[in-house]
Amino acid sequence: MAIQSKQLPLPPWGNALAGATGAVLANAIVYPLDIVKTRLQVQVKRRSTDPEPLTTNAAHYTSTIDAITKIVEDEGIIGLYSGINGSLLGVASTNFAYFYWYSVVRTLYLSSQKLPKPPSTAIELSLGALAGAVAQVFTIPVAVVTTRQQTQPKGDKKGLIDTGKEVVNSEDGWTGLWRGLKASLVLVINPAITYGAYQRLKDLLFPGKSNLRPWEAFLLGAMSKALATIATQPLIVAKVGLQSRPPPARDGKPFKSFVEVMSYIVEHEGPMALFKGIGPQITKGLLVQGLLMMTKERMEILFVVLFAYLRNVKSTKLQKAAEAAAAKAKQVMPLVTK
Repeated sequence: MAIQSKQLPLPPWGNALAGATGAVLANAIVYPLDIVKTRLQVQVKRRSTDPEPLTTNAAHYTSTIDAITKIVEDEGIIGLYSGINGSLLGVASTNFAYFYWYSVVRTLYLSSQKLPKPPSTAIELSLGALAGAVAQVFTIPVAVVTTRQQTQPKGDKKGLIDTGKEVVNSEDGWTGLWRGLKASLVLVINPAITYGAYQRLKDLLFPGKSNLRPWEAFLLGAMSKALATIATQPLIVAKVGLQSRPPPARDGKPFKSFVEVMSYIVEHEGPMALFKGIGPQITKGLLVQGLLMMTKERMEILFVVLFAYLRNVKSTKLQKAAEAAAAKAKQVMPLVTK
């Protein structure tokens, strides 16, 4: 009989570890797409009348393929992996925190129900948003530093620590590490839509199925992430603009809010520019979410089996200890009764 997660539920940290592991593996595989989408989102089209370049990088990218080609030509293959250490650290911490709190709040909600039934779509979205908000507060500094690393020009590359110092030494001080927090809190609707849609699609397409096959988990993950990305792309672009180094045309003056970033983009490029980089964003999102859910499902099964084994080992040891104590008591008892 297959082991079901409902029979042997994982603790919150087990779900968090499974989710973080899957996220790190998935993001490591598609990291070059993350670099491309970030650079596409921070660049601003330059007009012939503009006296200064409007982006932190001299190169202008016209598409995903063009960006990959120019980055490799200018920085080598390693340029496609700029800032990967900080990025994966951020991915691990964010997803661990998210899955931990999502598991906690979802378990608390289900245990509070008199009649056991799956949460509605609205409840799933609310639980996901709450978990995402808590996770963002603790993990956004890593995201800020990683975004800075990904958009640094070729001659100004810095490590994770040095980039963090650059942010702290800016006019914002230590609060600069939390730049874009408001936008990030608004963007909790992205994972909320993603995981809420995942749960609902799972109930609709695979009702009553506890453990999905890899291709089933991949399909659900990809579909749910595509829906969330399309709905939140303008906010994603604004968040990247907030966290990256301000464009030269602003004379080093950082943006103060995501509304200001969006106004700047619309003014210089038009409203459709709020969806720039959506190609690699969706492609990356589809692959990451699909791989993440596929890996997380496998990791959850692995942890369930591991916990069952540990429980069995613990039970066996306790039984042996009890038998040894009983045997010792029998040996001592005649001496006591004499």
